[in-house]
Amino acid sequence: MRTHEWSPASFLAGRLIEALPRIPVRDLNTLRRQFPGQGPEEIADHLVTGAVRGTEVVGAGVGSASALPTPPAMPAELAAGVLGTAAVEFKLIAELHEVYGLRAPGTARQRAALYLAEWTEGRGLNVTKPASAVSLMLSVRLRRELRRRLLSLTVRRVPMLMPFMVGAVIGASLNRYDTQRLAQRIRADLRARQVPWEGPPA
Repeated sequence: MRTHEWSPASFLAGRLIEALPRIPVRDLNTLRRQFPGQGPEEIADHLVTGAVRGTEVVGAGVGSASALPTPPAMPAELAAGVLGTAAVEFKLIAELHEVYGLRAPGTARQRAALYLAEWTEGRGLNVTKPASAVSLMLSVRLRRELRRRLLSLTVRRVPMLMPFMVGAVIGASLNRYDTQRLAQRIRADLRARQVPWEGPPA
């Protein structure tokens, strides 16, 4: 019974771990060119606003949900909503690291491991070595916590399956609240370790 209960979350965790290293993340120079003359806090505000809008759209049930393979007994819309929300928030975390001068070391996969751990924990972590990021990705604890977080998101997003207008409003509201709260925690942790940057982008 326990294995069956966890199978949807295990499926989503596997899909997420596979997909995250391929999500395009803007580096600091790109972000500074896109928001000229603005400092870290101003750019971070723009990133949070964009992420909140993105997760609101996902929460409203907009997207190509029907194209996503799902485990038994999990509607495609629900799986797409959970994975879509996670992807938007992951990108936000990665770009906030750029803004605060704290880009994780290593390859895209190694950085993704750190940012995934932060998304799972809901807070900024101080991992400075690629090897530590890899161990995070492979750790039993992280995968267990990831499954737990995804299961929690799945339960919270059940209103997306209600009649469209009701489900869309509730889903958008839940995502807005969750993304704003996550952003506040991550920014506070990164701000405490911020590496200042000055001058024009390279």
